Amino acid sequence: MREGPGPGVPGPCPRTGGRYTYVTVTQRTEIAHCAWCGRAFAVSGGLGRRARYCRRSHRQRAFEARCLAARMALDSGEALVDAEALCRLRDRLYVLESALDDVEGDLRGRAGPEEYKRAFQHLYAAAAQLRDSCVEPRAVLSKNGAG
Repeated sequence: MREGPGPGVPGPCPRTGGRYTYVTVTQRTEIAHCAWCGRAFAVSGGLGRRARYCRRSHRQRAFEARCLAARMALDSGEALVDAEALCRLRDRLYVLESALDDVEGDLRGRAGPEEYKRAFQHLYAAAAQLRDSCVEPRAVLSKNGAG
């Protein structure tokens, strides 16, 4: 058993012989989502404006996209995206939709644990393709105009 004062109770400082207190400091981590890519990131509770982007490069891309949107006279809330990236995303979503249809049909009726396991593996394989999918806008003009 430990002798002496507990946390928060003044006692002698072993180094200087003076009095000291235990203090616990806890920093609260706040989670925000990047205004460019949508990924979650930790926000420090420091002074100033709250961070809106997870990286400096995303802040720069957002600025460039707003400038391009203004030059192209996009309406509020519209975005310009790469056609190939959008097509790849649609293809992956179609694969997932087809896998859902397959699993629905396979599990209709009396399905056992082995069928559920195969169905899960099939769905997981289809959904895993979407894990890192991201369609970044080339130009964006947000609804409030600030982007």
